Amino acid sequence: MPGTVLLLAASPVGKGCLVDAASVLPVLAAVAPSVLSGTDTANIVELADPLEPQAVLTRLRAAATAPGPLTMFVTGQLQLDRRQRLPHLALARTTPATVRYTAFPWHWIADELRLRPPGSTTVFVDLRTDADTWTLLAGRPLTVGPSTALYGRVAPPPPRRTVAQPAYMRAVATLLRSGHRPPLLQLHEQALSRTAGEEPARPGEADLVFAHGQSWAGRPWPPEAGFTTVTSPPRTVPPSPPVPPTAASALPTMPAAPPPVPSASPVTLPGQAARQVGSPGSDPHGEITAAVRDGRHDDALALAGRREREALRAHGPGSEQVLHWVEVRADLAMFAGDPERSCRAWLALAGTRLDAGQAADAPEVESAVDRAHHQWGRIGDPVRARELGAELARLRQRVPGRREGALDHVRQQLRQLQTQA
Repeated sequence: MPGTVLLLAASPVGKGCLVDAASVLPVLAAVAPSVLSGTDTANIVELADPLEPQAVLTRLRAAATAPGPLTMFVTGQLQLDRRQRLPHLALARTTPATVRYTAFPWHWIADELRLRPPGSTTVFVDLRTDADTWTLLAGRPLTVGPSTALYGRVAPPPPRRTVAQPAYMRAVATLLRSGHRPPLLQLHEQALSRTAGEEPARPGEADLVFAHGQSWAGRPWPPEAGFTTVTSPPRTVPPSPPVPPTAASALPTMPAAPPPVPSASPVTLPGQAARQVGSPGSDPHGEITAAVRDGRHDDALALAGRREREALRAHGPGSEQVLHWVEVRADLAMFAGDPERSCRAWLALAGTRLDAGQAADAPEVESAVDRAHHQWGRIGDPVRARELGAELARLRQRVPGRREGALDHVRQQLRQLQTQA
């Protein structure tokens, strides 16, 4: 089975640039696709200094849903959005004041990869941070999901007026250019050895290094003080049921329409949900993913519905376990081509979150309303569209989303639907 490789290099243009991320792409592109992926053949997707987070999300989503192994090489810099203090991968147009709108939320990666089969996904990273992000990551290790292997390093800010080089990723690429792909841990070790001493750190600013579920600060390899297990970071947004979403497409083209916003929820829930409501050793998410890939949408929906009922009996209505399976059903309806059912589920989830006291700008709330908005735009029955549009308009008054114009779009579409009555 062919593999997929996603090469992503991103950094801001101008004085906000901390690392020359795109400089590593020619070296990676010179590696044979089969060596990059570890498969006989591979599809290569390259993103060099992308401008829009939605473009990155689209490519990531396509790679995450492709069959076969997936390997990602991510080079760039991390910055925090000022409101929710969440790490974002800075893109070409990102400035400190526009992170929330122009950068790519790091947790989207875990959200998109969470339903992939365990052991099928590897992410290599070479990242710089600004000062705020560096301080945050000292207590909140970077993650890409519990079933994804993460290798690489996160480095502190370079000296002022200095643009750093992605030395670790360049070393990985150079090693692979030999045509030999060693075991990933060995490749990681060799890349660290090649970069040792190249960028001496200031006191208290040793790189954060990651290797398949473990992290530590500084060198040499292996760490003298042993490993620290990477766990899901604590939330900085108002407490809410951790419900990671599956994939959803972009909103239909419209003036200033908001893109769908995957939630900033902890990335360990799928495994927890499987243990809590599934039979011993079962993997409901894996079974659902397989059913969707085989086109057995009714089977996937039935399995999710059964898990939801089990969670309801075990944990009660409104519990995080129940909401998780409701959200899974909403996405499954989308995959099955049933936008009405999907829209209803997203609207219900948004209402539940708001009724539970979550803020209107909480990532999970915005995500649910944005996705309901997207699915509503695909409903072909004018009667059903008018019914759900009225409910969506009421929600949009409370949850305007990240960009202006969403409520106006709903109202405009409702007026058009009225003329069709």
